[in-house]
Amino acid sequence: MLARSLRSNRDFSVFWAVQALSEVGNAFSLVALPLLVLHTTGSAAQMGLLTAVAGAASLLTGLVGGAWADRFDRRRLLMLCDAARLVLYGAIPVCWAVSPQVWLLYVVMALASVFEMLFKITYVTAVANLVDRDQIVAANSRLEATNAIAYIAGPALAGVVSALLGPTAAVAINAGSFGISLVGLVFIRLRPTTRPSVGEAEGTAARAHDLRTGFRTGVAFLWRTPVLRALTVLLTVTTFLSLGMTDVFIYHLRHGLGQDERTVGYVLALGGVGTCVAAAATARLRRSWGFGRCWLGAIGLCSASVLVLGGTGNVSVAAVTICLYSFGMALGGICSMSLRQQITPDHLLGRVTSAFWTIHGSLAPLGAALLTALAGRFGTRGPLTGVAVGFLAVVAAAAFTPVRQRHPEQTAVQPAPARPTDPTVSRSPAAPSERSHGDDTEARR
Repeated sequence: MLARSLRSNRDFSVFWAVQALSEVGNAFSLVALPLLVLHTTGSAAQMGLLTAVAGAASLLTGLVGGAWADRFDRRRLLMLCDAARLVLYGAIPVCWAVSPQVWLLYVVMALASVFEMLFKITYVTAVANLVDRDQIVAANSRLEATNAIAYIAGPALAGVVSALLGPTAAVAINAGSFGISLVGLVFIRLRPTTRPSVGEAEGTAARAHDLRTGFRTGVAFLWRTPVLRALTVLLTVTTFLSLGMTDVFIYHLRHGLGQDERTVGYVLALGGVGTCVAAAATARLRRSWGFGRCWLGAIGLCSASVLVLGGTGNVSVAAVTICLYSFGMALGGICSMSLRQQITPDHLLGRVTSAFWTIHGSLAPLGAALLTALAGRFGTRGPLTGVAVGFLAVVAAAAFTPVRQRHPEQTAVQPAPARPTDPTVSRSPAAPSERSHGDDTEARR
């Protein structure tokens, strides 16, 4: 019945379709941009530095992006982000056709990451405005499953295109995918954002207050909700370790194992298979195992996979371990995001998402730069072993927090009512038992 209900939701179906096509383009970029840097500079450190610059720009956007997603028209924000990225990524192949300029990649990635982060925050809130609350798990799993399929086809095609036409052609395809998403968003409608009822004058003051203090409001909600507080801390470590992993995978395959661009694309496509399987299995695993076992098991699997990858010289074994790593990352991600969507009231969801991503991504640019610099200097085995140990430490720490619980959404302690002078959070949300039932899950972009 739930599946029929989602199929009959025209707006969700259109959103689902165009985002799947857009993700194929994103998957091209996943392979093409690191290869473009590697072709131009031959430096693993430059790959990591570019990732770090993008991560730093995302963090700055996270400070205000949540308030924008909660206070402005979410569909128009999504369209603005797609239009901006279409122009920015389109500038790369145009420039490279005249004369390659590595500095342009840093400018484009910094600006594109601003719109990428704003899109990601608004995307999460848009799902809650497209489907009913008890459909969030199914909707996230469906979106993540099709995104994962895109990441199966995308890297493989990107590898072929890069080998035949060069990485800039793959970047051009990525730019075009944002145009597809932009056109599709024209034809959907989102339900209005649910907000506490206030008078007109008070509402104007509240909106101005939210834009100034939105990040602080999101942080306050995370801090007062034990399971989200623990997840934020744990994911800060996890993201520090993982942001540069795709760059390291590519460097390991190209220089450690001596593989060509096509093989790199095929191996990363197999990683997409792992993500796809995780997306399809998350709802069932969440029902059977509960949140705690799913999340701890996912990070534990990532640890084991990275450890094996660092010690193998066989490309087939490397492909399998990258697939398992992707499975673990997707399972943990879907579980965590859906839990946050179900616990958080709609009118706070953008700010809470923004604060969550900004905090746990705060150290990620440094981690990406450090990991790739170490891989370029000492090879990949030592850095990957260190990442595996770090993941294992996260699992051990999580076992002593509310994250270990089977149904943390049922015991989540909500923020105490705020002072009447704070119009953003002056009305406490409904109790968890009134807001969220069934499974939890978290996805993407």
